[in-house]
Parts: sequence; C-alpha cells; structure tokens
Amino acid sequence: MSRLIRVARLARQLSLFVAVGTGAALTHWGVTVLLVSQFAWTPALANGAGWLIAFMVSFAGHHFLTFRAAQAPWGVAARRLFLISASNFALNEIVYVALLHSTELPYDGLLAGILVVQAVLTFLASRYWAFRSASRPETP
Repeated sequence: MSRLIRVARLARQLSLFVAVGTGAALTHWGVTVLLVSQFAWTPALANGAGWLIAFMVSFAGHHFLTFRAAQAPWGVAARRLFLISASNFALNEIVYVALLHSTELPYDGLLAGILVVQAVLTFLASRYWAFRSASRPETP
C-alpha cells in the first residue's frame, strides 16, 4: 500500500475519531452539567454517570465507524475499550477531584479540559490495541 493511501486512511480515521470522540465528550460533559445543575448531584458523582453514558456512545461510534475496517470481534473490542475507558476515567476522576478541591476553576471548564487531554490517549490505545484484529500485527 502506498504511503499516500496510508496517510489518507489515517486522516479519515482521525476525522472519524474526532467526530465520535466529540460526541462522546459532549455527552459526558452534558450529562455531568445536567445532573449538577438540575438535580444537585455533586460534580464527582455526576462525572461518573456522564462517563458511563458516554462510554456507550464512544463504543458504538468507534466500533461501527472509526475502527470498522479493523474488524475486531465485538466482544473483544468492547472489553478492551472498556478497560481503556475505565482507566482513563479513574485518572480523570483523581485529577478532577484534586483540581476541584485545590483550584477555583469552574467544574464544567475543568472537566472540558481533562476530556480533551484524554482524547489523545484514547485514540492511541484504541487504534493500536482495543480495535486491533487478530490478523493485524502488534506493532504500528
């Protein structure tokens, strides 16, 4: 496969990842803000609910769009992405709660910044592990 085709495929995959990831991040952020502002949940608890709902959006979008060509088995990809997402969430929650208590930054803006940073880690782990099919080599 020519270098140009590989670059074009990667650009398409990155575009789809950004679209799906933006949808999942907006879902996460929106659910969190809704639960805090309308139902008086604490930001940390609302963050957990937002993450769970966003995971479903993320998996569906990445499985059927972003990494469709990888043809990873659904169950394998779901478990792997859940592990990636849960690890990211644990890190997200630790950093989020620490910054909520140690800064005067608004909870919604703080969460938005954390979600952007996590997107890069999620793309790399998803591309090279979660959605990798058995026939695809281990290394990039």
